[in-house]
This record gives sequence, structure tokens and C-alpha cells, in this order.
Amino acid sequence: MRASQFFIYSDKSTPAEAEIISHQLMLRARLIRKVASGIYSWLPMGWRVVSKISEIVREEMDAAGGAEIFMPAVQPADLWQQSGRWAAYGAELLRFSDRHGREFCMGPTHEEVITDIVRAQISSYRQLPINLYQIQTKFRDEIRPRFGIMRAREFIMKDAYSFDTDAAGMANSYEAMRAAYCRIFDRIGLKYRMVEADSGAIGGNFSHEFMVLADSGEELILYCQESGFAANVEQCPQLPPSSAPSASAARPAAQQTMEKIHTPNVKTIAELAEFLPEALRPEQNMKTMIVCGDNGSAAVLLRGNDSLNLIKAGNQAEIGDNARLASLAETQQLIGAGFGSLGPVNMPLPLIADYALHHAADFACGANEDDYHYTGVNFERDCPLPRFADLRNAAVGDPSPCGKGTLLGARGIEVGHIFQLGDKYSQAMNAVIDAPDGSQHPILMGCYGIGITRIVAAAIEQGHDENGMIFPDAIAPFSLIICPIAAQRSPAVRLAAEEVYQALRAAGVDVLLDDRDLRPGSMFAECDLLGIPHRLTIGERGLQNGEVEYKQRQEKEVTLVAQTAVVEFIQERLQSATRPGSSVDRAGPS
Repeated sequence: MRASQFFIYSDKSTPAEAEIISHQLMLRARLIRKVASGIYSWLPMGWRVVSKISEIVREEMDAAGGAEIFMPAVQPADLWQQSGRWAAYGAELLRFSDRHGREFCMGPTHEEVITDIVRAQISSYRQLPINLYQIQTKFRDEIRPRFGIMRAREFIMKDAYSFDTDAAGMANSYEAMRAAYCRIFDRIGLKYRMVEADSGAIGGNFSHEFMVLADSGEELILYCQESGFAANVEQCPQLPPSSAPSASAARPAAQQTMEKIHTPNVKTIAELAEFLPEALRPEQNMKTMIVCGDNGSAAVLLRGNDSLNLIKAGNQAEIGDNARLASLAETQQLIGAGFGSLGPVNMPLPLIADYALHHAADFACGANEDDYHYTGVNFERDCPLPRFADLRNAAVGDPSPCGKGTLLGARGIEVGHIFQLGDKYSQAMNAVIDAPDGSQHPILMGCYGIGITRIVAAAIEQGHDENGMIFPDAIAPFSLIICPIAAQRSPAVRLAAEEVYQALRAAGVDVLLDDRDLRPGSMFAECDLLGIPHRLTIGERGLQNGEVEYKQRQEKEVTLVAQTAVVEFIQERLQSATRPGSSVDRAGPS
């Protein structure tokens, strides 16, 4: 490709609306252009990156036994009503009606459509297993799109769906996809972790996320170096008291008498600790929250410096699905006091305490009366002994749930998610098969997603410097750029650049010839901004010695290469750069 025939219009200034580095660089390099909030056009340079990622994904999905299809972005409401998600999915589902008044949505995912396809074609266990996938546009109406394509409303995703006769087959399909995902991210050249995750709105009981490691990642990953265990904060379990290192220690005997104290305008744990600094630290204070769900409401107790995990709270029988914090009005109606004044003494709701409070004694808490707190509170003596459960977000330094060490932390960007769905959709939508014993039962499903466009942003967040993007070789817009110096004024440079360009193209190298009339500094700066990993510079002085200059994007020094050996030299550099595992650190289970 010749730069004069390509769409290259970079910008030196940093866009004011771009908050993170990937968004800034993608706008500056004109990989994307904003059309509306959370909606972007992909320009030629950016689309080449997307296409290379898509091709790697497609090759590995095909190798793992997947068959590619293409489903519509617009989906009828009746399919979503059959699965029960039309009402449950929430405001992210963009709903609309056609001219006949029929309801539709823009698909954020395609479980309903694929289940409808399979139930119409598959009726016997002999037709299974199968795996169908697509690479397609999705739309999720994010309440606050931000960070460019990292959290856009419209994006490109690879979604695959496996269908099996039984649980063993579903597990085998899941494992095949897990291995395929590892190969995909290895080939792309990203450092990543596979972590245990919550299944969220997709459903199912078992899932893993693939997280690209980057300091700017939105999610905290917790992992154990000794065992390879890894999970996101939402999913990471905590050890129950019976298996925790301190389990042998009995709850300390009460040393204080419960005392009610007037605490005007004290609403937070930090304010309470400041109000009573002589006796209490934040971790000695107990905070109480009212959590509501489909099954009812409960008072949830945590240490003052811990944070509630609503997913874990929703797993409690007293609360159930769709767990949420009670509003101020609900809290006042249920308890007679507002936020910041709640506690377990005389609490009318069921009490559930986090495992970390199992050995708590002489703690402070709200008095269920505005502007009053208790100190010196002890379980059993002053309030009922609560039921203990895993309720809080795990944190760096906690004992690992594997029992082999402590948890470490890293930031990550989710780029892939795989699920064992079971019969969540097939049961609801009557996708059944005839089993070997003659009975009928729902097909068991798996679901496997990769954020194609999000990988572009994640790769930039992981690979960049002060000069621009540093793409892995496998997904860079071009593998190599040829920079002729003053070619418009030097026939020798112009001829040599053309000969090298044609020779590299004939050898299958993905090369860009910068034939524009640019100053060397501007030309090199744009190369670095675009993240093109290899550069050849051709100038009159070098040609007099039969040499050209080679530079790798992250190297400071240039290498002189004989003009007659350029093709062989570049081929070797490209092969070594894209060799599997050469730059990949999975840093976790695989």
C-alpha cells in the first residue's frame, strides 16, 4: 500500500474529550472518528487492526471446530420474551417498534436467536455437538459511554455458542473454547490472565473472563502466585472461619459494657472513627446495610473498612436475585432510622454478617436511631448471633481461597468471557433433543464472547509510550513502513524505495510505502504514533554504501542492512517477532 493512496491524517494535539491514552491515540492517529456518543466510524488504519484481530479469531475458531454464521443485529421481541430477558435485561437493551407496531431490539448478544436456529434444526443427540459463531456488530445502550471504544454503545464482537447432549459434553466444549481463547491471545501477543468471573446478565453457573493486563484497567484482578488461582473482585470467594488461618482463635470475651452515645451528624465510618478516636479504628467499627432482593430484605453486617459485594449478597437465601441496597425511604420505613445509624441491636430484619466479623468483639455500630451509636457491642450478649457468610469484596493481602498463599492484585481490561450456560435458554425456549434412552431433555449450551474492537483499545493501553502506540506485530496496521528521505528530489532514493517495496510485497510482507512529500521528522513521528513495529529508512547517504537503515519501534538504535539482503533480514525479524509465546506472559492459569 502507498501512503499517498491511503487515508492517513494524524493530529499532534490531544483531543479534549479523550480521558484515557487509547482513546487519545486512536483519535490522534485517525483510527476512529466519533459519530455520536459511544458510536464510532472505523477509518482505514484502524479497520486494518480490527481485520487482523478478526482473522486470528476466525482461524482459531475454525480450528476448534466452529462453523461461522451471521445473524441479524435487529432481533424480534418475542424471542426475548420467550427467554424472559425482554423485561429482565434492563435499559441497556435498545427497544423500538417498526411501522407495523411490532417490537424489536438491537442485539447486545444473540443467545435467543441462536437457540431459535438450533431448535428448528436439531432434534437428536446424533446431531450434536455443534459450535456456531459469528463476528458481528452489537449494541448496548450504555448509560454513560466513555473511554472511546473501551465502553462504546456499538462494538464488534465474536460470539460463539456450543450445543451438547450432556454435562460432560458441555464441559468438553467449554474446554475447547478456553484453549482456543488462549491461542488467540497468545497469537495476538497480549499479556493476559484468565480469571473466574460472575456470569451476569448472560446467565449460567460457571464462567471465566480473559483480562488484558494494563495499569489503566477498570477491573481489579486478584490472584495467588503459589497456585495460579485468579478471579475478579466480584467473584473471588473468601475462606469461611473454619478454614481461615485464625479459625482456631475463639471470639474474644467482652471487655466493655454496651453504651449508647449521641453522635450528631455522624453518618460514615470515617466520621465515627474521628468522633471516637481514643477507642476505635475504622476496622473496629461495624457498618450495617439493608439489602433487598427477590426473596426479601436483610441487614448485612461488614467491618467498617470493607466493601459490600452485591453479587454475593444476592446469593443469600434471605435476599435472592436482583440484590440492591435499600433506598433511604425504604430504610427509614423498615428500621425507623436513616443511613449511617444502623446496627444489629434490636434489628427487625434477619442478620447476615461477613466472615471477617466472626471474631468481632466490643465493636461500635449504629443504634437504629438517627444521630446515635453504640460502643462495646458483642454478639449473643447484646444482639443475636448472625449467620455468617461471604459478603465482602476480597482485597489484596487476604488469604487466597486456594489455601496456598495470599492474594496479589493487578488491573485488567476484560476482552473475552466464556460461559457454561447449561439449559438456561434451551429450557425456556423449548430447544430439546431425543436422548439415547428415548427421553427428551433440553440441549446444554455454552456461550463464548470476544470483544474484537475492545482488543484494539486494550492493546494500546498495554503498549504505548510518549510517542504513540506500540502494537503487537500480529495486529499492527502494517508490519513495516518504508520511509524514503527526500524521494521527490532524489531519483536514486525513489527508485531504491520502489524496488525494496515491490520485493517485500512479492515476499508477502504487509508493507506501507510512505511516498508523501514529508520531512523526515514528521514522517518518523507519524510512524511511531501509528505503532507500526518495523521501519526501513532509505536515503542517499546510505545508498552510496549500499545500505538502508532498519529500526524496530521500541529500539533506540538503528541497524544498517545491506540493500541486497533487505528481504531476508525483514523476513527473519518479522518471524521472530510473531513467534508464539515470544512476548506473551499469561501470568495465570491456562
